Amino acid sequence: MAEALAEARRGHSEGGIPIGSVLAIDGAIVGRGHNRRIQRGSAVLHAEIDALENAGRLSAADYRRSVLYSTLSPCDMCTGAVLLYRIPRVVIGENRTFRGPEDYSRSRGVSLDVLDDPDCVALMEVFIAANPSLWNEDIGE
Repeated sequence: MAEALAEARRGHSEGGIPIGSVLAIDGAIVGRGHNRRIQRGSAVLHAEIDALENAGRLSAADYRRSVLYSTLSPCDMCTGAVLLYRIPRVVIGENRTFRGPEDYSRSRGVSLDVLDDPDCVALMEVFIAANPSLWNEDIGE
């Protein structure tokens, strides 16, 4: 989670939304990313999607041994990617400021660990308070 949080801070320093993610296989990070919607003018470049993209093409067997770490509860789009690639476990930094479809993920067999990390919470609370319109755009509000 420390690496995902570093990615979130990197995104924030670039003027973006402070959400970070890493994909690990057998304990080794194979992809990392952060929300780059603002920086790239993208409709879909959430942190989890960025981490998956940066991991490159992987086999189905690789995804099934992976763990996705995200500083924030994954949204519907990112949850869809987790389900599509059958990533078995997601470690979530926090779900206080935003909660994606966690119950649905669990119903589809995904193991979710919510850390309720105070650094992840604080980073999002400060960002949302300072940038409510950007935040609402990011979550489709």
